[in-house]
Amino acid sequence: MAVPAAELGGTDRAPFATAGPCPVGAEEEEEEERDEELLGAGGPRTWTPQEKLLHEARLKAKAKRRLRRTSSRDSARESLSEGAEPGPEPSSPKGRGHDRRSRMGKGRGLPKKGGAGGKGVWGAPGVVYGYQEPDARDPNYDEVAQGDTVYATVVPELEEGELEKNVQPMVLEYFEHGDTTEVLELLRGLNLGSRRHAVPSLAVALALEGKASHRELTSRLLADLVGRGVTPEDMAGAFDGMLRDLPDLILDTPEAPQMLGQFIARAVADHALPLDFLERYKGRVDCEHARAALDRAAVLLRIKRDVNRLDNVWGVGGGQRPVKHLVKEMNMLLREYLLSGEVSEAEHCLRELEVPHFHHELVYEAVVMVLEGSGEGPVDMMVTLLKVLWETGLVTLDQMNRGFQRVYEELGDISLDVPLAHSLLERLVELCFDRGIITRALRDACPARGRKRFVSEGDGGQVKQ
Repeated sequence: MAVPAAELGGTDRAPFATAGPCPVGAEEEEEEERDEELLGAGGPRTWTPQEKLLHEARLKAKAKRRLRRTSSRDSARESLSEGAEPGPEPSSPKGRGHDRRSRMGKGRGLPKKGGAGGKGVWGAPGVVYGYQEPDARDPNYDEVAQGDTVYATVVPELEEGELEKNVQPMVLEYFEHGDTTEVLELLRGLNLGSRRHAVPSLAVALALEGKASHRELTSRLLADLVGRGVTPEDMAGAFDGMLRDLPDLILDTPEAPQMLGQFIARAVADHALPLDFLERYKGRVDCEHARAALDRAAVLLRIKRDVNRLDNVWGVGGGQRPVKHLVKEMNMLLREYLLSGEVSEAEHCLRELEVPHFHHELVYEAVVMVLEGSGEGPVDMMVTLLKVLWETGLVTLDQMNRGFQRVYEELGDISLDVPLAHSLLERLVELCFDRGIITRALRDACPARGRKRFVSEGDGGQVKQ
């Protein structure tokens, strides 16, 4: 006998329910059956207040489920129309973790930004962006990727202290070899920037404390610098600074105004300075030292107005001088020493000649001057001078030996004018050996006087010498 469904309660249908979640269609059928039970088989009936509230709650829940189901279908259609692959079911646990729909129950439940949002996402799939001109102010702007790239070595501009540290050894080495080309090559490797005028200033400052040959080399360097990294205006700025610093330069070099004036005259003659350099200072100089330097330069340029270069403004240096001139200078040096007796002044004058390879001439002239002289004074003074020059190293062993050997070789000609030359030379050589000026070998090499031995009838048997 069949039992009507209306007579069966919820407990009678429970054994036939599945353990898993019910499909959406099954839930709707169950709700319709419950509504029929509430309405009754015979038609409408009167509901209790509890049944009425339960029925309204079921209707609201049913409407929400239909709304959610409709929005999910719409979003799935949009994603499929844009070419996206279908993802997992929103109701599944896997899909809930990556669901971008609002969990607050607001909106239609669509993905944010149409699916184009999120971390590391440039845009929606399939979107093609147009070309945008790169902005140099963009933090991600890459200059290397913009067109052709040129690589160059960037040398930072030297500071004042670094410039002096780099340039001073170059100038001091230049005083030894005298090659301006090497100095120019070294300066090209430095970024002087706005301090180009410091190179001539430093070179002149070092030359003021050096020798005449150093000043001659500095004048040549200044002439070669112009047009090769230094302009005439840079050179003018360097001399302007040195004219202002003359009161300080005089403390170390008292002759600085005259020397600086000679540098200015030589630079103007070599076209390293503008021709109107002196005209700029007319009536505008208050410092007496600067005025003396400018007057010195004006006098030299006026004297040499018909000469393009003042080549001899520093004299002829060292080995460039004629031999006769050097012999004359050394002869005058020895004569002044015999008159004054100042060994230090004689030593200073010999250093100023800058001919260390020709010092044997001084030794030769000193020995000959003793042989041609008279009295004991010149002998002692010359021995004292030679001893000082030997001890200071100004006259080397080779130069000392060459000087005495020249006297030995010419002693025969000297004896024609000085008959007692042999005996005087022997005495001088022995004295120099006792003072430690010459070696034993040089003393033994001194020629002995030739002696003629014969007996005359009227001499009583005595041997003449």
